[in-house]
Formats: sequence, C-alpha cells, structure tokens
Amino acid sequence: MSKDKLNIGEASKPRFEFRTFGQDFSHAHYRMSRLSVPVPEKVWERHSDEIYILSRTNDVNNTKIRDGKMDIKTFIKTVDGLEQWNPLMKGEFPMKKEMLEKEVIPAFQVDMGELTKEEYTLEEFLQLVKDHPELESARVHKQRFGYMVNDTICEFGYVTINGAKVATINSESTEIEDIKKTMADVGLESVENINYLQAIKRVTGMIDKPLANE
Repeated sequence: MSKDKLNIGEASKPRFEFRTFGQDFSHAHYRMSRLSVPVPEKVWERHSDEIYILSRTNDVNNTKIRDGKMDIKTFIKTVDGLEQWNPLMKGEFPMKKEMLEKEVIPAFQVDMGELTKEEYTLEEFLQLVKDHPELESARVHKQRFGYMVNDTICEFGYVTINGAKVATINSESTEIEDIKKTMADVGLESVENINYLQAIKRVTGMIDKPLANE
C-alpha cells in the first residue's frame, strides 16, 4: 500500500509526532536543514502569538487560542513513544455559553460552576480562567522554521512562554517508521518526547520537571 503524501500546511489523516523542548538543538537543527528537501516559501519562517489554557487536572486536552479562535486537540494514543492527537473542537470568540459549557470547560476537567452570561468575549473567558484555582493561561510566541525530511513534516523553532525562551524541534507524519528514521538521522533518538502542553506546564512550574536538555 502506498503512503499518503504529506504537504506542509495541509490537512491529512491523524499524524503521529515526536517533539521536544530544551535550550539547545543546534546540531539537530543543522542536520535537519541540510537533509530537508525544498519546502514552500510560506513555511520557511512563521511567527504567531497564542494563548494556551492549562489545567492542573488535565494532560490529555491541549487548548490554544490564536487570532481569537480556540483550537482543542485531544490525546489519542502513544505508539513507539510517538504521540497521536486529534482535533476535539474549534470555536471563535465571542463564544456562546452553551459551547463553553458543553465543549470547552469539560476539556479542562474542572468545575467552573454555572455561567451567568449568554456569550463571552475572549477577555471575559480569560478572566474566568484567571479566577479558577486549577486553571492558568500562558502567553506564547512562536518563531518556526519548516522543513521536510524523509517525507515527514519537520520544524525547528524558538518558543517564548510568558517571557521564557526555549527551543523546540519536531517531526510528524502518518508513518511511524519515517519519523523514527528522521529522529535517528538528525540525532534525536535518545531525547525525551515532550508535547506543547507538557512543556508549557514545566516552564510555568505547574509540573516540577525540567525540559529535555536543561
């Protein structure tokens, strides 16, 4: 059976991913850049500002807000140390009370009580998060450089989390063996797999654990 061809920036069936965070991946980044086939100019370098919502009681739903739109992904499974995440919901602010109660708040696995307004702006929602003892928001800036190695979508990036700057590097594909080959080719086969949710919790102190190479 032939493999699905992956194109950067385009949707595909659910992918598996290796990602890690730390202070220095310059050697792996150099090898990734040299091994990469040419990629579209639009992914050479990308910047974005995002807000992640962290819950002390949840490690399986990853919630981020970018340009006033909410995106929640849920953890599906781990295979050979690689994680698979699927979209859980997408929404836009202002957001209806019903969507918050039925789709957003359950993803945090906390009790936020009864909402009193029929619709919430982003600022009002972030205030709800700030007022809840089990929730936190983190402001994240991403500078990402895109590559493609062994038919896997790759990136190296600098991520600033509430002012703390760390490095990240990843490889993702629908094909597990392609990711494992890429990890070996760039020298990451012995590095811990750390997803965005875990990394931000470690940087903010919600989880007392260091990043991959600190």
